[in-house]
Amino acid sequence: MCWIIHKSRLLYPTLHSCCCKTIHSDAKLKDPFTLAQKDLTSLYDDIKKELFVSKEELKSLNRAGAIAMISEMIHTASLVHDDVIDGSDKRRGKRTINEVWGERKAILAGDFILSAASMALARIGNNTVVKVLSQVIEDLVRGEFMQLGSKENENERFKHYLEKTFKKTASLIANSCKAVSILVNSDPEVHEIAYQYGKNVGIAFQLVDDVLDFTSGASQLGKPTAADLKLGLATGPVLFACQQFPELHAMIMRRFSSNGDVDRAWQYVLQSDGVQQTNYLAQRYGQEAIRQISMLRPSPERDALIRLTEMVLTRDK
Repeated sequence: MCWIIHKSRLLYPTLHSCCCKTIHSDAKLKDPFTLAQKDLTSLYDDIKKELFVSKEELKSLNRAGAIAMISEMIHTASLVHDDVIDGSDKRRGKRTINEVWGERKAILAGDFILSAASMALARIGNNTVVKVLSQVIEDLVRGEFMQLGSKENENERFKHYLEKTFKKTASLIANSCKAVSILVNSDPEVHEIAYQYGKNVGIAFQLVDDVLDFTSGASQLGKPTAADLKLGLATGPVLFACQQFPELHAMIMRRFSSNGDVDRAWQYVLQSDGVQQTNYLAQRYGQEAIRQISMLRPSPERDALIRLTEMVLTRDK
């Protein structure tokens, strides 16, 4: 995503945003992965060099490329730490680092990746970008703390859930998009468009992920189904299901810890419209992401970001 935003240059906001109907009637949109393939193929090698080659030997990346690398390193470190916190032994069908090496080494591995990302961030030499991407790390930690708690009031609970979703998932995307836009454009309005696009597509992504926990099999997800319930987490489908099955409130407050809670909550969600409501909410965030990015002048890169949003909304794993 950082690469595509960099290539678009984000130079000319249009005077009006295109409506979603017009967007979908355009010619076939460019596949975002095809558009960024050349740059993305080197990203993994760049990360390996950042981790294992002395700083004196590192070739300097262009600054947008460095942001893509830093963002992925922060993301990877957060996943390593998440798996330790959750006690997960699988991620996307593969054994987790803590399963292979143990918790202590996994924690240190995540710390090491994060420290290397911080060093790379300092080398960019733009204080505003450093501040923007540093916010991601703070949000990740705050989001993890928020996940440990819950709210008794139903309205506060949903607000808590969406704020946690932003901090744990969408902040990384939003601030990475904003950081790239700062490097290639001096217009604060464009920076805000990039941020809002990333924020909305990030929240949509997580909402879809929360739906898939109830609708996809373990083989598709690469992790056990009902994983969030087993961790004591009440996601969108559960919170919506509360409106039809008030019995869920007590289960949420005790984090599904009593015998039979997970199975009963699972059944309540499937009997309710919780999945459909969460899907609808994801669509709303996705359409807002499209509306935001459509404020920019038409280009293959802008259209690729629209296509990327559509892929987020229709994914099944």
